[in-house]
Amino acid sequence: MAKSKKKGNLSKGEELLEKPEVLAEQISKTEEFIENNKKLVFSIGGVLAVIVAVYFLYNYWSTNQNIAAQNEMFQAVYYFEADSLDKALNGDGNNYGFLEIIDEYPMTDAANLAHYYAGACFLKKGEYISAVDYLEKFSSSDLLIQPRAYALIGDAYMEMGTIDEAVNYYTKAADYHPNEYTTPAYLIKAAVAYELLEDYESAIDCYKTIVEKFVKSSEYQTARKHQARLEGKINAG
Repeated sequence: MAKSKKKGNLSKGEELLEKPEVLAEQISKTEEFIENNKKLVFSIGGVLAVIVAVYFLYNYWSTNQNIAAQNEMFQAVYYFEADSLDKALNGDGNNYGFLEIIDEYPMTDAANLAHYYAGACFLKKGEYISAVDYLEKFSSSDLLIQPRAYALIGDAYMEMGTIDEAVNYYTKAADYHPNEYTTPAYLIKAAVAYELLEDYESAIDCYKTIVEKFVKSSEYQTARKHQARLEGKINAG
């Protein structure tokens, strides 16, 4: 049978619960503090009220901004898919392009996505530095579009002849949530870049990863062929 606690051993919380007079005294002290510090209490309360109001107003504003930006972006995406790259970037006089969406609706999801599209537009136009600049500002947790952005940056660096940077981004694309649908294609790109750097062992590793881990992918046979070719090249050397 458990022993009851001695009154002298009561914790502060237990003392408040078991002794009404102690609780009343504590309430009285609290009321006295509030009475003596009205300005401080009301100031703190006012600040908290302002913070809560700003939070909800910002969320309301942000939601409306994002909706407006998404509506504006519809036409820009249409121009992008039609390869009307200048209109996609700069608009048509009536509708915003991706660059205007980025400027007019900063900090929205639509502006973030507009960075991706703008980077892709500049890549198609052969303006590789601008492509890298916009694509690097894009960020997403999407399993397909984020690695695609990395790969496009790799493509831009390949076009500029900066092969080592291309390898870095192709590898980032391949390592981003590996799957049989996109990873093998990025590994092929990385392998080609490694071969240009004459790093044949790393290229073989890329092909070997496809052969061993992505048997059902459409790149499987290509990977097998090039793995064998490079292994033969190394053995012959």
